[in-house]
Amino acid sequence: MEKFWLNTPMDKMTHQQWESLCDGCGKCCRIQFLDDSDTMLMQTDVGCHLLDTKTLRCTDYDNRLSKVPDCVQITPKTLDDYYWLPDSCAYKLVARGEDLPEWHHLVSGDPQLIHKKGESLHRKLVSERDLNPEEIEERIIAWVAITD
Repeated sequence: MEKFWLNTPMDKMTHQQWESLCDGCGKCCRIQFLDDSDTMLMQTDVGCHLLDTKTLRCTDYDNRLSKVPDCVQITPKTLDDYYWLPDSCAYKLVARGEDLPEWHHLVSGDPQLIHKKGESLHRKLVSERDLNPEEIEERIIAWVAITD
């Protein structure tokens, strides 16, 4: 396969190319909160109610933005808004002109390799559907400092 992500500017990619960059890690679908001072991002082990926690895919991708007000919609123009995405995120890597990791499905041909290598949240999330809203804040597992 041609490594289109190394030769095609992000804003010139087809919709299919752009969508194929997603590695299915599930990290953008985890429930997160900002602290009161907006200096710390609190990450939970809870996935959005639309996320299938077994496959780490959205169960209603086409309608997610209307059903989940805080849903992430990564585009070349909005990518910088999602500073909290992991450095391993394909969108961030491509924006920096870097190649995709060996476990990425576009490189390996295996969409399950990301899970086998432990690079995703596979088997690490519970669904928001299975919790009461007040339980979610009790499931904070990491605090990430926000830097400018």
